[in-house]
Amino acid sequence: MLWEYLAIFVVLLLLAYRWSTANYSFFKDRGIDHHKPYPFVGSMWKMILRQKSMFDLIVELYNQSNSKVYGIFESRTPLLMIRDPELLKQITIKDFEHFVNHRNLFGVDNDDPHDMTNLFGSSLFSMRDARWKDMRSTLSPAFTGSKMRQMFQLMNVVANEAVQCLTRDQDQKDGFELDMKDYSTRFTNDVIASTAFGLQVNSFKDRQNTFYMSGKKMTDFNAWANFKFFLFTSFKKLFIFLKLSLFDVKSTNYFVRLVLDAMKYRQEHKIVRPDMINMLMEASGMIQTDKSVTIRDWSDRDIVAQCFVFFFAGFETSAVLMCFTAHELMENEDVQKRLYEEVEQVNKDLNGGELTYEALMGMKYMDQVVSEVLRKWPAAVAVDRECNKDITYVVDGKNVEIKKGEIVWLPTCGFHRDPKYFENPEKFDPERFSDENKDKIQPFTYYPFGLGPRNCIGSRFVLLEAKAVMYYLLRDYRIAPSKKSTIPLVLSSSGFQLKPKNGFWLKLVPRN
Repeated sequence: MLWEYLAIFVVLLLLAYRWSTANYSFFKDRGIDHHKPYPFVGSMWKMILRQKSMFDLIVELYNQSNSKVYGIFESRTPLLMIRDPELLKQITIKDFEHFVNHRNLFGVDNDDPHDMTNLFGSSLFSMRDARWKDMRSTLSPAFTGSKMRQMFQLMNVVANEAVQCLTRDQDQKDGFELDMKDYSTRFTNDVIASTAFGLQVNSFKDRQNTFYMSGKKMTDFNAWANFKFFLFTSFKKLFIFLKLSLFDVKSTNYFVRLVLDAMKYRQEHKIVRPDMINMLMEASGMIQTDKSVTIRDWSDRDIVAQCFVFFFAGFETSAVLMCFTAHELMENEDVQKRLYEEVEQVNKDLNGGELTYEALMGMKYMDQVVSEVLRKWPAAVAVDRECNKDITYVVDGKNVEIKKGEIVWLPTCGFHRDPKYFENPEKFDPERFSDENKDKIQPFTYYPFGLGPRNCIGSRFVLLEAKAVMYYLLRDYRIAPSKKSTIPLVLSSSGFQLKPKNGFWLKLVPRN
């Protein structure tokens, strides 16, 4: 009996091996330079075994070839890594109609408009073709310059309050340690609560409020969450069979109820607010408006999903940018000194009053610093596109055919760390983005918010948040290393999130 069980196990193992390696001749058959994959894990084994961060792994894979197209495998899925700026331009701009969509990772498998188990699948990020174009055109007005000016007033209140809370809570004259990630996520949480949901939340005073704790649970990619994501992307049928959920169910249900109850209350009481929920309600015909609006046939799930993904993306992406900015200023005292001089000058021009949108937008060195942070530490380490119509490119004298359904991968951090495009890429140097130098950057080698029509819709929002926070922090404090700081910065190899091994710890020293 034991031998029979052993024989069955060996047969199953061989079948699993054949299944996992079935696509591994994909690039060899086409004569494309590629990374030699490992069964089940493909090219990603160092990340799965927690030997390298996702960021470091992509840079390593990018540097393993000089080919303009390099093949890698995500588990058993072949990905065409694009390593040439001109080819990036072709794919994301000139031939955009061939590459409209992201790959269908989160695709919704049913048409039940009340099923809220996969909100990511109904979000702008995952929407496809005409549905994506329609939703993008609806949401775009929320992120124009005039709207940003309005939203900045709300951001400014939160940013000011965030620094004041530090002053109230800490009384050490020689400085105090701060977990910058905790501080940043509380700020982004309160800004999104106000600008997207119409809620007044103060996560610095009410540190355990439901809105913040729910967001933190959903964006905390621990080992279990990372494993679920791997299972979801590689073995989706098994994931569904086991009735697992990508995100914390209780937190997801909280956000669903929050949006649906807010819509119902506003509709009944004819309440109008300048936020995302209001814009979506107008577009779906739930409330009347003086504007000329084409009424969309959207489900509750479509509306809730946009608010959900705006929170999910804004909560983490903005916070990561603030954290890396603070860390780089801590490590580069000369940069911090020069940026403080600009902050001090603006504060003087404002007579110590509140920061204005115009003043912040006029801070050239602040923009250089944040741009360089995004160059060195892009939050989206890579972006993808799915081919929807066969197309052939001539690359180095050879035809490279990309067929419908195949995936191209755009390695953001690979380009950003390539010495061919950015001299001494490990160095933090805001002068790369000065008026004299920024035009020297080769087009399509710097894209922290993606490329083409499918770039990040909320990039202006993210930049405003980060700059506002850094203005107030530098105005009142000098950023110094703490005992817990990770210097030099080494990324954590656990999970997808971009963070140092020991977290974003620093020391704030009061200026007065």
